[in-house]
Amino acid sequence: MTYANKEQIRPAVEDLGADTVSRFLLASAEYLGLCEGSACDQPPAPQTGTLLSPTRNTVRLACACGSMDQTQTITDRRQVMNQKFQSFQALGAGMLTIAALAAASPGTFAADPIIRIDGSSTVFPITEAVAEDFQKLRKGTVRVTVGISGTGGGFKKFCRGETDISDASRPILRKEMNDCKANGVQYLELPVAYDAITIVVNPNNDFVKSMTVADLKRIWEPAAQGKINNWNQINPAWPNLPLKLYGPGADSGTFDYFTEAIVGKSKSGRGDYTASEDDNVLVQGVARDKGGLGYFGFAYYVENQKRLKAVPIDGGKGPVPPGPRTVEDGTYQPLSRPIFIYVSARSIARPEVREFVEFYLKNAPKLVKEVKYVPLPAHAYTLALEHFNKKKLGTVFGGEAEVGLNIEDLLKREAKL
Repeated sequence: MTYANKEQIRPAVEDLGADTVSRFLLASAEYLGLCEGSACDQPPAPQTGTLLSPTRNTVRLACACGSMDQTQTITDRRQVMNQKFQSFQALGAGMLTIAALAAASPGTFAADPIIRIDGSSTVFPITEAVAEDFQKLRKGTVRVTVGISGTGGGFKKFCRGETDISDASRPILRKEMNDCKANGVQYLELPVAYDAITIVVNPNNDFVKSMTVADLKRIWEPAAQGKINNWNQINPAWPNLPLKLYGPGADSGTFDYFTEAIVGKSKSGRGDYTASEDDNVLVQGVARDKGGLGYFGFAYYVENQKRLKAVPIDGGKGPVPPGPRTVEDGTYQPLSRPIFIYVSARSIARPEVREFVEFYLKNAPKLVKEVKYVPLPAHAYTLALEHFNKKKLGTVFGGEAEVGLNIEDLLKREAKL
């Protein structure tokens, strides 16, 4: 991509006036999704855009979502100018100004394609690794943005048509299917890896050697709220130490799967715990609290295993630790699961999205292992790529949660919208 030099740009910008520049910035922010990434049910609203100094090449953008405010500072003048003109193209406004700047440097402000991805924090490390390698391969001619608003939050955006791909740590649910249908959003469901939901405690916890599914249910079921607050209430052999809980929020697919597998009903659990869609927040909480207990995807445990202790889980056949071998052989139950990406059928008409998904599936075995998840069998990726190329739309789950999933059986099912 080429840009006009700064001396050509600055006088034209200053001539526009502060109010016009602010409108340009807000339109660009909304179009480019610069305020995405916060936990919003509705699209985040850009509030103000101010040109702080043409000579310092600095612009400040304030974003708001409900009571949440965040400020981003963009210091690259060329990026800001490019964003303004992307918004112009999208909104069909300011044609005279575009013409004037284009005349100063013809062909200068062509926009790079953007692939927008959001959703599961569990799937995020895989998709982020794929995005990084893909952008290097394309030498910066395609931009890939990856957000972490949780599986549920990601599906809200996806079914509104705001994203091209949705990361998901559980299958799409019936309500989400209906939302997509109402908005004319069709999709392809592609498994990309295995995960082991990992139960962790503080490394100074020397009394928990393993836990049963019944122990976990006693801790996390709705009836435990306000009542089960100490470790000795779970097992009288454990000390009278305050139990501090950390887990994913209600928009998380990991929360959905965990409550289905452990409590027996998806989205049913106690509410008096520290919740976050960002697994790093949960890691930090357990790591600093001796009485802490939490759960999240296996990769986050591996990356922080010096700060945490993983707890073997007894699903009825003795304690089993989480790990690649126990996930592959099916003994780490009921907390093993496949994880997915969902691709918009409309988006795959764009060559950059199609190439990205093909790159994802072809490179997943290496990159999944690199970020400490468990790859699917090689033929599973081949079959997923075949389904993608044949545009097999829909889900094989029918909008219902399932536990103890076998990838071989899933790949044989017929997808339906």
